[in-house]
Amino acid sequence: MITMQAVVEVPNFDFEPPQPWPVLPAEPYSFVPIHRGCSDAEVGLFVSGLTRGLETTGSRDEVVTALLAEETLLQPGGLRLTDTVTGAVIEPGCCAGLEEWREWVDVLTGTPPWLGHGPTPEVEIGVDELRVWQDSGADRQAAQSVVVERSSLPGLLNRVHRDLVGFLACVQAWSERGRLGSKGTDLVEAIDRSFHVTAPLIFPGS
Repeated sequence: MITMQAVVEVPNFDFEPPQPWPVLPAEPYSFVPIHRGCSDAEVGLFVSGLTRGLETTGSRDEVVTALLAEETLLQPGGLRLTDTVTGAVIEPGCCAGLEEWREWVDVLTGTPPWLGHGPTPEVEIGVDELRVWQDSGADRQAAQSVVVERSSLPGLLNRVHRDLVGFLACVQAWSERGRLGSKGTDLVEAIDRSFHVTAPLIFPGS
């Protein structure tokens, strides 16, 4: 069975200012799935990932205010593919961003997405199948890969879409418990806008 999940990269908090909210304890630079059942600590981890590079530190309210001043929110991560039979896992490379997740739709018209580097994941587009490699170039044959039926890709992406829409509700609930008021609603809207969450997911020929 092939699964596809939206994932975000865990920041290395040794190099980040103190966080104004609880975050999920996880190995730096590993990947954490984003879905409709995320805990407050997982939401906190996601929002902390958005703050990387911001100069502002301080209270929850101050950090969210600084986030809302950004034109676009970015989040290292992307989509993770897993073959539950072979155990092969394909994760985003460095510098890939969750905000680019919809580029996977373009695979159906022959345009592979850019999935990061170091390693450099690559989508090999066939007539009926897609083979997704964890690395490309000279390292491709030594890297693991996952085979996806082209006809199954819309279903996989639709599940990712539902997970991301459900995650927005988790962010709203997190902000309400944190008493962020209207700034919490504004944060949900900013995440929706930056990560193209609630817009319809349209496939070629549909």
